[in-house]
Amino acid sequence: MSRHPQTKWAQRSDKVFITIELPDAKDVKLSLQPEGQFHFSATTGADNVPYEIDFQLYDKVNVEESKAAVGLRTICYLVKKEERKWWSRLLKQEGKPPVYLKVDWDKWIDEDEESQNTFDDKEFGGMDFSKLGMGGADDEFDLDADPKDGDDDEMNENKAEKADEEEATTSAPGTDGRP
Repeated sequence: MSRHPQTKWAQRSDKVFITIELPDAKDVKLSLQPEGQFHFSATTGADNVPYEIDFQLYDKVNVEESKAAVGLRTICYLVKKEERKWWSRLLKQEGKPPVYLKVDWDKWIDEDEESQNTFDDKEFGGMDFSKLGMGGADDEFDLDADPKDGDDDEMNENKAEKADEEEATTSAPGTDGRP
């Protein structure tokens, strides 16, 4: 009997992200049908423990524009929706989702916030730039500031003061090392 790997999902109006967490997966097989049938199977570990997922997605998908990436720890599937609309859930079946299926809050954007998303997943390969510490909308940068202004002037003043102090110390009587 197969096990079910931990699986996360998130969506936009035009696509669904499915991330299967299975380190060192071998013999990975992915299948996606236009009506939304999704199937995954793989093995892992020295004992080749089998893992499998088989579910019906909420609505139809565009198989040709969907793509998968198999990494060392995760298998990511970008599923292109047939129609640009928000799904009320990932699975066609109503009720409580399986325990191994969770929402991927790192990729999730609410329907009303989608228009505010400034990064396009196609342009940046789906990479989440918010985790790289590159600053965000709340950070304030003075883009018009001259790099020669500001801290450099203060640093030069400190160097000049230090040089003046050293000169005064060496020229003062009794500081040159003689009695």
